[in-house]
Amino acid sequence: MSFGDPNNPYGQQPPQGRPGYPQQAPQGVPPQYGYPQQQTPPPYGAYPPAGAPGMPPMGMPGMGMPPLAHWGLRVGATLLDGLITAGPMYALGFIDLATSDNPDEPGFFFLIGVLYAIAMGFYQLYLEGKTGQSIGKKAVGISVRREADGQPLGFGMAFVRKLAHFLDGIACYIGYLWPLWDEKKQTFADKVCNTLVITVPKG
Repeated sequence: MSFGDPNNPYGQQPPQGRPGYPQQAPQGVPPQYGYPQQQTPPPYGAYPPAGAPGMPPMGMPGMGMPPLAHWGLRVGATLLDGLITAGPMYALGFIDLATSDNPDEPGFFFLIGVLYAIAMGFYQLYLEGKTGQSIGKKAVGISVRREADGQPLGFGMAFVRKLAHFLDGIACYIGYLWPLWDEKKQTFADKVCNTLVITVPKG
């Protein structure tokens, strides 16, 4: 006569646990209750490329992406950058005009002011390309990012975007006002360069 498993000759069934309670897991293995583990969404800039399976377009708000910067913040940053870049040049120009014997010829102070404005303009582009923030943008808490992956533009694309602002002003400056009603709050330059301006913590 066969009794089944020789290690269990009396045909006893192994304990199944109390009804309604999960079975105890083997020692060293955490119990599984059937609930999927929650995952913290990655920060903006760490998402898969746009169009990846299950991922929405990166240009749309949501899925952990920081909010888009409103028009007032962008204007404030532009005014601050303009003051930082051009303010000292005009101040030195007035000093040059007041101290020069020949107002028709540019003097030493005016040339220093022009060189400063050029150097500061390129420095601002360097900062914006590397970190997404010029001095003015950092002060108000906004940043320029690539729409596809949320990363900074790099110096080359930051320079191209600066040139593309010509499109914003060519039609009665309507491109600069476009973020007021645009879904992605983009200027014409943003649309051409595929960039977004988002809000970030100040500091």
